[in-house]
This record gives sequence, C-alpha cells and structure tokens, in this order.
Amino acid sequence: MTMTKRYAVALLSALALSGAVFAQTTLSLWYHGAGNEVERAIVVQIIDDFNASQNDWRVTLEEFPQLAYNPSVVSAALAGNLPDILDVDGPVMPNWAWANYMQPLSLSDGVLDGFLPSVIGEWQGEVYSVGLWDAAKAIYARRSVLEANDIRIPSLDAPWTFDEFDAALETLDATGEFDYVFDVGMAWTGEWYPYAFSPFLQSFGGDLIDRSTYLTAEGVLNGPEAVAFGNWWQSLFTRGFTPGTSQDDADRETGFLDGRYALQWNGNWAAVPALEAFGDDLLFLPAPDFGNGPKIGGASWQFGVSATTRYPEGANAFIEFALQDEYLAAFSDGIGLVPSTVSAAAMTQNYGEGGALEVFYELSNQQSMIRPPTPAYVGIALTFEKAMADIANGADVQDALDAAVDEIERDIANNDGYGF
Repeated sequence: MTMTKRYAVALLSALALSGAVFAQTTLSLWYHGAGNEVERAIVVQIIDDFNASQNDWRVTLEEFPQLAYNPSVVSAALAGNLPDILDVDGPVMPNWAWANYMQPLSLSDGVLDGFLPSVIGEWQGEVYSVGLWDAAKAIYARRSVLEANDIRIPSLDAPWTFDEFDAALETLDATGEFDYVFDVGMAWTGEWYPYAFSPFLQSFGGDLIDRSTYLTAEGVLNGPEAVAFGNWWQSLFTRGFTPGTSQDDADRETGFLDGRYALQWNGNWAAVPALEAFGDDLLFLPAPDFGNGPKIGGASWQFGVSATTRYPEGANAFIEFALQDEYLAAFSDGIGLVPSTVSAAAMTQNYGEGGALEVFYELSNQQSMIRPPTPAYVGIALTFEKAMADIANGADVQDALDAAVDEIERDIANNDGYGF
C-alpha cells in the first residue's frame, strides 16, 4: 500500500472513530397530501427515520394540496424540474410512465412478496410504483334495518345478486323511513366517479375500455351490458332511490350517520365514524354481483422514482425503506386505510383477525379491480364522469355512452394509441 493510500485509510478510520458525519446527498420527495395532518405526520416520520438510518441520502419533503398536485407534476415535467421521488395516484401512473415522467423501480428481490396486487403499479410488464395502503369500498348498512325488513345479509362468499339488491332497495323505499335508500356519493366528483361507479359497470359485463387491446372502447362502454348498467344507474335517480348531482358534501358526510340514508356506498376511510355511531349494528357489505362477479376499485396513492433523477439508487432505497410493515400499519391506524400486506394488517388496531375493519382487507383482496392500466385513463376518467352525470340527469343512455366512446377513441387516436 502506498503512503498516500495508507494516509487516506487512516484518515477515514479516524473520522469514523470521532463520529464525524459525511454530507448526505439530498433527494426531493413531492407529496399530494398537504393539509392531511395525520397522514403527513407518518410520511415525515418515515423520512426522518430513513435519514437517520444511513449516511448516504437525505430526503426532503415538498407538499402540495391534492387538487394542485397532478398539474404541478405535469408542469414540472415540461420544465425539466421533476423531483427524485414522486407520489402518484395508482391509475394515473401508466400515463406518467408513458410520458417518461417515471422509471421502473429497482427494489431488492422479494420485497413485494405478499403485497396486495392492487398496490403494485405495473406498466408494460414492469413495476413503476408501490402503495403503502389501499382503499376498499363496501355498502354500509345497519343490521337492525335489514332484519326488520326481512332482507338477507350478504357475505363475501354469497353477495347480493342484481335481483336481490334491487328488490332490497324497493323494500327499503316502500317503508317511507328514509330520504334516500342508497347513497352513492354524487357530491364527490373527479376520480370518485370511475373509482366508485365503473366497478358496477364491470360487474354488469362492460368496461371503460377493451382491455384486450387498450385501443378502443367500442362495444364495452356502449354495448348491451353497458347499456343495461346505464339504464339501471339512471333508474336509481328516476325512482328517487339516490341523491342526485346536486347533493352537497354535508349530506354525503352525515346522511347515513343521521339515519336519513338506509344504505351507503363508501370507502373504509369513513368506517370509524360509522362504527362510533352504530357499533355492532353496523355492517360492511360486499358489492352486489350484477352478473359478472362483484367488483370494487383498487389502487390508491403510491411512491415511484422520477425518470430524471440523478440518484435512482437513493430514491429506490427510500421507497424500499418505507415498505416496512410498521409504517404500513401506522398508515392504517392513522388514516383507516387497508394495509398493503397481511403481516401489517395483523399489527393494526382494526384490520387484524377479528378486527372491526377486517372485512375490508378481504374485500380488497378478493373483489378489487384496478382501473385500466393505460395512459389513456386520464382522459377516460373525465369522459366517464361526464357520461355518468349526464345519465343521472336524464340523458339518453345509449347516446351518452356512444358519445363517451367517441371521445375516448379520439383521444387514443390523437396520441397514436398510447404505445399499444
């Protein structure tokens, strides 16, 4: 060994013994949940723990309100100013991957073993993002209400059929005890529409796009099965079963809790207040089977690595660090969402065996269907939202669905098939 090398080794050893800290390379993380104090606190804890766990990388957080987040990412991409680590909504990820905002993850072998399929974001056969939680929906109901009206209580293994569910709505409506018998959440707009309502369409046998090619919506969004769904959807409003598009947020939040709504289509994030209101009388029921199996939407917010980062090794190291069960459980306990692994679920207050929200894990595991993994989804979501609102407000079902198909196909053609 040369004198120079001996000196360098000695110097490094001395610095290590003295407790000297080498400068960490800074990584930027953009996060969509500004204002969500509980969720943010857990994100900050993960960052602090990661920064303290090693000497190579230091993650810093930049927060955005959710409604401003996606436009901010798009603007940053156009300007060449993307962060190192991105927060991305699961169904939006294929668009960002196709647009070269993101790169595939590079995680250790086996890290994603045991994760719910719906929290793993894939595009063109590669994993681009992974979620620290999932969200699941159920029909909120009260056992006493169903039993008083001789309505069968469904289970995961034996959900309501279409006929049973529709008959249950008729029966509840006939009591005259409720303002509305089935609140689907029309006060919530944007991504709620495809997330919450396209599973009904898929259970009828239709879909948002033909998943065999991802190049057309013809026949799946406007075919006989989709029209049957649209007719039933419209009937919810014409029969007065469901609040319309003028529903306000306050009624959505309190209508079921106040007893004005008999049933409510809602996510597990609303479960704790309902449990506090109704205790053991509360039921979380699976989606009905409209003919092609019960379906609910899958995939929520996930972490990914930007395509332009100079430090993919560090960005991947942070994401892998964040996937520890203790953090998955912390998010579940803090914000009520489904933990991404069964081992994390066992560590939680509500999702372990016998827990009050245990059913939501299996709802996600057994019934979830991801929104179409195509870059076209960003436009599809807006088009579907408009069609559902128009039909709810009395538009001709076939015409509204045909118009949606035309709009989707124009967008796909204008973007050269989005890589398919």
